[in-house]
Amino acid sequence: MAKRDYYEVLGVSKSADDKELKGAFRKLAMQLHPDKNPGDKAAEAAFKEINEAYDVLKDGQKRAAYDRFGHSAFENGMGAGGPGSPGFNGDFAQTMSDIFESFFGGEGQGRERGRGGRERGADLRYNMEITLEEAFEGKQVEIRVPTSITCDTCSGSGAKPGTTPTSCRTCGGQGRVRAMQGFFTIERTCPTCQGRGQVIAEPCAKCGGSGRTTKEKMLTVNIPSGIEDGTRIRLSGEGEAGVRGGPPGDLYIFIGLKPHEFFQRDGADIFCKVPISMTAAALGGQFDVPTLSGEKTKVKVPEGTQTAKQFRLRGKGMPVLRSSAFGDMYIQVVVETPRNLTRRQRELLEEFEKASSGETHPDSTGFFSKVKDFFGNLGD
Repeated sequence: MAKRDYYEVLGVSKSADDKELKGAFRKLAMQLHPDKNPGDKAAEAAFKEINEAYDVLKDGQKRAAYDRFGHSAFENGMGAGGPGSPGFNGDFAQTMSDIFESFFGGEGQGRERGRGGRERGADLRYNMEITLEEAFEGKQVEIRVPTSITCDTCSGSGAKPGTTPTSCRTCGGQGRVRAMQGFFTIERTCPTCQGRGQVIAEPCAKCGGSGRTTKEKMLTVNIPSGIEDGTRIRLSGEGEAGVRGGPPGDLYIFIGLKPHEFFQRDGADIFCKVPISMTAAALGGQFDVPTLSGEKTKVKVPEGTQTAKQFRLRGKGMPVLRSSAFGDMYIQVVVETPRNLTRRQRELLEEFEKASSGETHPDSTGFFSKVKDFFGNLGD
């Protein structure tokens, strides 16, 4: 059967540039790849066809020969470097690398291993909750962390004492094996040594060949003064031990602050709502508020204080992390309306209401005056 025109195979015009050629090829390759069409002979044949077409057209010299002589340019050994030649395999391997990158986004290689299967240990996470007072003062705390540690019997090698790991015969110590599939070469992790390049004939009885054992580790953590909610503390090398003598991972401690009974925090500033009586708000007065340092601070309330009035206490907030500075404390008053009044209290309030004027309640008087004007205008 006569071969189809290579430009037709890739679905591009004869004037297509290298970028158009590569884009068309990659799109078709992803659709026709054998892994996506298992057992489909037609897809396999089409996949080989687009590979052959792209191999010719992406090469300037081959493309020029093809444009002049057509398929005959590569018959009887003409045009060295065609499908099956050494040059083809090298270029095609790079092309397949591009395809797999498109499939997997460059991921999927797994954790990187060093020589002898040494693999870095996993990082660990530990969640710790502390109080606002502890964040203010700072503290030193001991924690217990279940983790993997280097096996003390085999010193992390994974091999029985007196023996050593040997080079994997399947992959020759490379950790990767190659297999030919049609026109291209697929490289995979060695199934015998799992990519480590070495095998252990006699594994350590204690760790089973992993070079690690599980143990609960006691660690001391320094919580700095002024630490914020969500802060991450890194303890280098305190994660899981590496496989077969590999470097250990790290331990990350995530700090969370417990809700406080009185205070809310915003950075280095502290906020607190304080209820005061109606008479204290009207006549003025003062009250004591606690601070995180354990002291008391007086807050003076002027006459006529309204709900939501905010008072600022400089330097009474949280310490700024790794600094000698402090934030501020903000006290917001909430005027409490009296409840469960006695008859006499009600009478006094009624007398006060009758004796009140617009100057006594300027906000409400002004508001309802505007409301009255509003409804009066609606009636016009």
